[in-house]
Amino acid sequence: MAEYLLDRIKASLGETGIEPGTKAARRWIQSKIKNLSASRTSLMRNIDRNVVRTIIGKMYFFFYTPKLNDSLRYYDRFPLVLPIEQYDDGFLGLNLHYIHPKHRVILLDKFSNTLTDKNFDEDTRFRINYDYIRRASSASEARPCIKRYLFENVKSRFLEINSDEWDIASLLPVEDFFGAAKEIVFNESRKKY
Repeated sequence: MAEYLLDRIKASLGETGIEPGTKAARRWIQSKIKNLSASRTSLMRNIDRNVVRTIIGKMYFFFYTPKLNDSLRYYDRFPLVLPIEQYDDGFLGLNLHYIHPKHRVILLDKFSNTLTDKNFDEDTRFRINYDYIRRASSASEARPCIKRYLFENVKSRFLEINSDEWDIASLLPVEDFFGAAKEIVFNESRKKY
């Protein structure tokens, strides 16, 4: 029996006979997500997937408080990030929570041509960086998602999301915006693409 939330969702999808990563799988997941009451804490309990560093092109959940949080109108305290550039003190990443879940899946689809492989295993990752996003007019949904993260402000380990669960993770209602309701964040982000 699957022990963790993402594993349980994946197992349920497998029982239906629907192939992960397909449009049918996304529709099934979206119907299930509406009834899901996932907690951020329960996600982070998956100790086997907790890591101390990020890898470019993979996906992670983590707890975060920005350095200058008092000067920000709002920020996400539980980002879902695809790191795109690594620095000594942190990384640049796409926090998918800044756009509506429907647009998250659309963006992941647009990035699918950059995957290192189609195996959706532990080696699969996106080959994207800031320059790619800046030049890719078809991936305009990524613009409001670009955020800089400092390691010293990360408040937990990173929960690495397996590549065959990226769609599921992008739809989980676990964003935690401080300073504004998620609908306001989605509407303001939508104006940027």
